[in-house]
Amino acid sequence: MLAGLLLILLPLILGYLIPIRHRGVLALIERGVNASVYIILFLMGVSLAGLEDLLGQLSRMSGQAATLFAIITPLNLLALVWLSRHSRLRAGESPRVADAPTSTGAALAGSLSLAGVVVLGILFGAAARHWELRVVHAWAEPLAEWALYLLLALIGCQLRNSGMPLKQILLNRHGLAIAICVALSSLLGGLLAAPLLDLRWNEGLAMAAGFGWYSLSGILIGDQLGPVLGGVAFFNDLARELFAFLLIPLVIHRATPLAIGYGGATSMDFTLPVIQQHGGVSCVPIAIVNGFLLSLLSPPLILLLLSF
Repeated sequence: MLAGLLLILLPLILGYLIPIRHRGVLALIERGVNASVYIILFLMGVSLAGLEDLLGQLSRMSGQAATLFAIITPLNLLALVWLSRHSRLRAGESPRVADAPTSTGAALAGSLSLAGVVVLGILFGAAARHWELRVVHAWAEPLAEWALYLLLALIGCQLRNSGMPLKQILLNRHGLAIAICVALSSLLGGLLAAPLLDLRWNEGLAMAAGFGWYSLSGILIGDQLGPVLGGVAFFNDLARELFAFLLIPLVIHRATPLAIGYGGATSMDFTLPVIQQHGGVSCVPIAIVNGFLLSLLSPPLILLLLSF
């Protein structure tokens, strides 16, 4: 298992070691990450369609995802409410941004489109199974594995070339405190959920260690524990993001760390425009630091936990 961990971490590390300054290359890497995510999620759907008793497995997956979400979310909220009460961070009257780069509706559509890709993969896989095209299911897993290696290498490049020096990140005490709060409360939730989901302790922790990065958590969990649990991780983290879109405008001026932190890793991308729109420009660096730290922590932590 440790050999498998090193094999998967290697492309992430190699990608992180590559410095890139050319904007065109960085844009190409971003498109490559998006394409890889869509391909792997489609293949996850194909793999799900190859399971016996597909409807029963999907029912089990939705029930487990709901259970995981119902346990992790209150713990996240309690921890972030506590932090909000002990923190001086307030959105206050900082200027709001009139034309945020992405509307809430567009961000929601982007999130749901990824879920749609999984559904499309299930439909394609079910059709292939009906027509007895066994080669489709035989090739889905190895193709997804190679796409995963490529994705991790590209993510490593993105993290290295994000323009956020590690010193600057670690010195941002608000972003660091929020990230620690989200990580610890999420892991506690995963540990408590493990026996309810009939999982080992380390598997429960790994399921919670996506910290909202649903595209990657579903892929990594699915690669190690199978497509059903990969789907559970994916939909649990997707639900976090969708709930964050509703939560941020309601609480950002009363409990700023809660609003910034609940979205987890997505606070540096998908939920960032909503944070920026409702909390103002002063919240943006903190949200980016929180999201960056959780994004940096999530892949190696998931793989480490699953190596036990």
